[in-house]
Amino acid sequence: MKIIVALVSTLVAGSALAKLPDVPAEEKAKQADAAAKTAWSDKVSLYQTCLVQDRVAEAYRRSVQASGGVILAPTGTPPCVDPGPYVSTITPTANKPLEASEAHSPPGAAVSPPSTQATAAEIAGGVKKKTPN
Repeated sequence: MKIIVALVSTLVAGSALAKLPDVPAEEKAKQADAAAKTAWSDKVSLYQTCLVQDRVAEAYRRSVQASGGVILAPTGTPPCVDPGPYVSTITPTANKPLEASEAHSPPGAAVSPPSTQATAAEIAGGVKKKTPN
């Protein structure tokens, strides 16, 4: 009985120590971008908190001064630093053209459907021939 318990515990421990497959580079890039965005969000939060603290301190100073109290010299603190807009580290993939075949597509996104109902004369600015119904 002890041998079976030892064998089962060895198998369970062996499967727990098995190596997981490597994470693809694209997934690592997404994880790094998510971490960078979280860090940027934290910086924005700190910036907004700093601005609010400055406004509250200024309102307090004004209220003390209005009531005739003594205002002590403010403690020197670093200025609030705006982190700026978030810039992703992942380069976006190129837009796919609208055509399914992509055989004659220029690089970049199509801005109109590949075929229209207009004739060459209409496109050139001429008069369209009337078709019999």
